[in-house]
Amino acid sequence: MTNLLPVVTAVAREAGARLLAIYSPDARPSGRDDMFAAAHRNEDAASQGLRAALSSVRPEARWISDDDETRPLPDDGEWWVVDAVEGNVNHVHGLPEWCVSITLLRAFDPVLTVVHQPVGDHTWTAERGGGAFLDGRPLHASAKTSLDAAITVTGQAEAAQTGTYHRLGDSITAMLAEALMVKATVPSTFPMLLVASGQNDVFWQFAPVIPGVAAGALLITEAGGVVTRVDGSPWRPGDPDILATAPALHKPAVAVLA
Repeated sequence: MTNLLPVVTAVAREAGARLLAIYSPDARPSGRDDMFAAAHRNEDAASQGLRAALSSVRPEARWISDDDETRPLPDDGEWWVVDAVEGNVNHVHGLPEWCVSITLLRAFDPVLTVVHQPVGDHTWTAERGGGAFLDGRPLHASAKTSLDAAITVTGQAEAAQTGTYHRLGDSITAMLAEALMVKATVPSTFPMLLVASGQNDVFWQFAPVIPGVAAGALLITEAGGVVTRVDGSPWRPGDPDILATAPALHKPAVAVLA
């Protein structure tokens, strides 16, 4: 697997460079049509050659499709989970929180990931059993032991997920009574990266899509954090919710959210 990481990193960086070439901090879409046109342009630019490059080094690996993103898949074999423009909505609004995210699942468990953020030229990497890194520096989850000192974050529900809106609102209300700070944001990747680095302490999301959380889940566990379902049971990609925390905050976060 170690020989695969530099290849995947190069693929992510090349896709990121194409996106950076069409990025402007002054971008301000005038409405939905303008926004979605720019988002489609970004997807086309980032995806050029990306699938072919990954398939050339892992030809037997299958690909998570849009239809697969919210359901468990068979346990056998390897799967690529790719978001060529994670945080596309931020890119088209001139914000810096967007990235290229590539994760390899084996037996439906994340085993390798690369997340490249072109703005600032930052790259997060992790391999199962090998630790988590930002630009080559080891990452470590937070050492906090109490929610009243914790920065907690949840992912906004995806469009049309009306069934999750009330649950999301209730969870934010519950966490507001216990945590130092509660945030809701998009995309899921960035707050999870901050859990891996110890700058955020708790992240949870209902009805997450696999590309949004697979990379962060591996980085967090390799940084010493804990990833489960919201009720504390084991998590796997495609489950209907996810909870990621600093080690000492897992039980209290479950108590608030479950």
